[in-house]
Amino acid sequence: MYYTNQDVRLEEAPAPEIGPGELLVRVEASGICGSDVMEWYRVEKAPAVLGHEVAGEVVEAGEGVQRFRVGDRIVVTHHVPCNTCHYCLSGRHTVCDTLRQTSFDPGGFAEYLRAPAINVDRGVFKIPDGMTFEDASFAEPLACVLRGQERANIRPGQSVLVLGSGLTGLLHVNLAHTLGAGRIAATDLVEYRLDAARKFGAGHAFSARDDIPARLREVNDGRLADLVIVCTGAAQALDQALRSVERGGTVLFFAPTEPGVTVPVSINDTFFRNDVTLTTTYAASPANLAAALELIAAGSVRVGEMITHRLGLAEAGLGFNLTAEARDSLKVIIEPQR
Repeated sequence: MYYTNQDVRLEEAPAPEIGPGELLVRVEASGICGSDVMEWYRVEKAPAVLGHEVAGEVVEAGEGVQRFRVGDRIVVTHHVPCNTCHYCLSGRHTVCDTLRQTSFDPGGFAEYLRAPAINVDRGVFKIPDGMTFEDASFAEPLACVLRGQERANIRPGQSVLVLGSGLTGLLHVNLAHTLGAGRIAATDLVEYRLDAARKFGAGHAFSARDDIPARLREVNDGRLADLVIVCTGAAQALDQALRSVERGGTVLFFAPTEPGVTVPVSINDTFFRNDVTLTTTYAASPANLAAALELIAAGSVRVGEMITHRLGLAEAGLGFNLTAEARDSLKVIIEPQR
């Protein structure tokens, strides 16, 4: 049960009861997301059971459930769209009102959760044979990354700069490498994470304290980056992104900032003269989830190598601290059945 980043308690609660069309899932692996430790965002909803990167096993299926049965290994996602509104029909599923209101009960940092009927209908996927629960729990974060790169229209041969080499930054680096990006560079303040960025596909890794545009020009034939992906909410990174994008390039703002952060943008220099595209992304659609599972199954994104800590429920507080400190950890997986 989450109260603050420093106050995560092990509490007893009855297992959820399910109804028609629903599933009871035994959680086997649930990843801690960077958004789980955004205290300004989470505290207003506390106390709450968090966790939305979930893989587990069906232990009970409600009346009318036909596609899943007891014993199935599944990924279940918390946000699902209606598929019928203006936004969904325009392919913009992640701004659907239904998507922003749906969830499961409780969060994934629990032994069992209830998947509501709408989630079962469009947000539950069978885990491919041979894939571990741990690897499958990456489906949701990888789906978000995949959607972001699609929104940014990534193309083979492009130069890419990823600002921030936490877990999502590393997923972006590895996916961009898989999709055939040209020169890939990454930044961070922590050398451990810069080493990880190199491991997962970055040809160059710079301290975020460096003059990043100058460093890019040194390694990219005098040019800046065709695609800049911002994976940190630090205000200085937002400015860095705008100064690091090449003419005709794109900046993808992937990470949220604290409330109230704004970035001044020169209309003439950014848009009129340099034809730069600024875009954002939020969450993922069911199609993104399915594609992410295929990428993981094929070994195209090396998610298992990104896991640095596996903890039981009683150690969840440690996991939150490791994730919030953002130093010598990458992905922390909570395994409620440990």
